Amino acid sequence: MKITDVQACVIGRQEPDSGGSVWTFLRLYTDEGIVGTGECNSGGPGFSGFATKQAILAMRELLIGEDPFNINMIYEKLRRAGRYGGSSNAPLIFALTGIDNALHDIVGKALGVPVYKLLGGKFRSDIRLYADCHFGEEDSPASFGDKALEAVAEGFGAVKFDVDYTGHGKLDAWNWTVGAREMTHIVGLVEGVRQAIGFEVDLAIDCHGHFDLPSAITLARALEPLRLLWLEEPVPAENVDALAQVRASTSTVICTGENQYTRYDFLELFSKGACDVIMPDLAKAGGIAEGMRIADLADAHYIPIAPHNVSSPLGMMAACHVMAAAPNFLLLEFHARDISWWSELCDGDKPFVRDGVMTVSEAPGIGVELNDRVARSLLWNGDTYFD
Repeated sequence: MKITDVQACVIGRQEPDSGGSVWTFLRLYTDEGIVGTGECNSGGPGFSGFATKQAILAMRELLIGEDPFNINMIYEKLRRAGRYGGSSNAPLIFALTGIDNALHDIVGKALGVPVYKLLGGKFRSDIRLYADCHFGEEDSPASFGDKALEAVAEGFGAVKFDVDYTGHGKLDAWNWTVGAREMTHIVGLVEGVRQAIGFEVDLAIDCHGHFDLPSAITLARALEPLRLLWLEEPVPAENVDALAQVRASTSTVICTGENQYTRYDFLELFSKGACDVIMPDLAKAGGIAEGMRIADLADAHYIPIAPHNVSSPLGMMAACHVMAAAPNFLLLEFHARDISWWSELCDGDKPFVRDGVMTVSEAPGIGVELNDRVARSLLWNGDTYFD
């Protein structure tokens, strides 16, 4: 089997509180008629566009003629070819992610097996999800609590809230120091959620790397009585030493990894003792195979993996295959509760999310396909579809 062509397009639209609902999709075509589809991140709100698509298409000549079964060789060939262009960072690593996922889709379809069987089989079928929640109309402890209860009523046993842009008491929009008034407000919000849901529902808090070191330590210590599932990215992701200091200063569980790429970034986190939980985004961290390498590396350090996820159903199912095959899986994020068209974009076993879980597909390949009609209607900024 040989790859004969590569096509890509950008699909989606920015939705409030979506975490970035514009994705780059690619299709790899083969001489045996099998087509593999992969999804990757487009860059996030404010930067979503065609950079990842162009990176994918720039790799076309390196892909045509290759045997798609040579997944690891192709990945390394592309990574090394792009080394001086930043292949360990966006947008090239995003493009590599989508290509790797599409290769796995082809091989699974060719062999008639789901992707998780290519990864050594599964530890679980049901992938437990946590609901990313938003406070709604009012930035208050009661509003946060109400939103958490809505997610619990939908079957989710874990919820997450953002606390880095509340606005209460913020004296300078550019300063990452949290003043007394803002700190009191943030802690009150988290207390409001914990009071609403009790201690039998897991609660995670996200800071998006927006706090400086002293503020992060103060917050982590203040939240210790609330027994968080984790405190996420309390300091900027690029400063691993600062994150290690936060972790050493508190009993609050520290999570990071959304903005780390490939196993090499995660190796630094582990070697410096910077986190308790990792959250690679499997739509941009390197792909299905690299996701397994990251999970295995984490497992060797006794660290659980709880991937960040703002993907479509296709990208989310790709993540589910990896998490089904990883013994140290903890939770997978679900960030699409407020996107009305999310489920319609793809075909597969629906509903994709049931009672707070996503069941890994038993269909050959990834097991989820784009709905061509809906996808065409959601093309980003005048883009054209694969054909």
